[in-house]
Amino acid sequence: MSQEILDFVPSSCELLGLGEPTHTEPAFGWLRNEFLARLAAGGFRSIALETGRTAALLVDDYVQGGPHDLDTVMRDGFTHGWGEKDHFRALVTWMRDHNEKRPPADRLTFHGFDAATENYNAPSPRRHLEHARDHLGLDVDFAGLLGDDERWHRTEAIMDYTESPGASPGARQARVVADDMLVRLYAQAPEGPRADWIRAKTHLTTGIGLLRYHAEAAVPRADPRDRMVVLLGVRDVLMAENLFDIRDVEARRGRTFVFAHNAHLQKNPSTWKMGDRAVTWHGAGSIIASLWGERYAFIAASLGRSRAVGLADPDPGTYEGRLGFSTWGLTTDLPEGATRTDTTPQQGYFPLTPATLDGADALLHVGDPDA
Repeated sequence: MSQEILDFVPSSCELLGLGEPTHTEPAFGWLRNEFLARLAAGGFRSIALETGRTAALLVDDYVQGGPHDLDTVMRDGFTHGWGEKDHFRALVTWMRDHNEKRPPADRLTFHGFDAATENYNAPSPRRHLEHARDHLGLDVDFAGLLGDDERWHRTEAIMDYTESPGASPGARQARVVADDMLVRLYAQAPEGPRADWIRAKTHLTTGIGLLRYHAEAAVPRADPRDRMVVLLGVRDVLMAENLFDIRDVEARRGRTFVFAHNAHLQKNPSTWKMGDRAVTWHGAGSIIASLWGERYAFIAASLGRSRAVGLADPDPGTYEGRLGFSTWGLTTDLPEGATRTDTTPQQGYFPLTPATLDGADALLHVGDPDA
């Protein structure tokens, strides 16, 4: 066991994924912050988090010394409500302080790599497509093609295909136009600042991703679980594409640290129990590992007991129970055991499974956050 994350970074790794088994235990966020400081000393130059990619542009502007105030950044620069959590605020504050006296090549950059969606709702792609349109100097009426933003954002638009605008004539036309815009954007790459081009591409690919997501939501499917497994897969495909783009941007500067739920980063297919049925899909980590091999490393994470989550001590025969760390630690000695069964969906904790552990390069276990 060790508490030094640099001991667990393979030399071949350029993208290091650290999972968390639940979003409700803050210990993982605080450890993420400490790990980033250590990884930065070891040559990492960027972090990518499970938050919307375009929203995160505001956070990166701030940590590079931009003029925004911190409260605005935490409110508008994060999706999923992450900006309300203290460990995210501490991360952003530390990154700005870290960067203040460093040259651009040595500064840390902040990325979101999530699609601009939640599982049960997704916004209109209009504003993202309009950003790219304006960058290219085109005259395209996306508001006319896509209609009112609110009809896209409603939960019904995702859960009921008859309510979805994703297959409307305007949406189909917008996808064709957006694809043409991507070709034009690449054609104009030599003509302007690289940073402006990257920002325009980020907005454009976000808009195209939302059009894809809504198009899948518009497909008739009798079982809502069939709908969700497809949409979960689409979201993770978009995550993987975003990570590939981020590495393309960061490759000349240094390695990238990625932090998200285990289900998004593990190297094997992910599973989610929906009622009496388990649905399975390929997460972003599974996709990246299949294409990049040793260039991607994954550290899984697990939890023993937790007041925040409502978890008691795990059974000694489970994976978590066999680890036995009194506080927390990192190890490559992956345990043998059984999947714990003392959790409920309401707790939001995903116990260790063979799929999570198989292929993991190491394991972070938090035995007792209060200790």
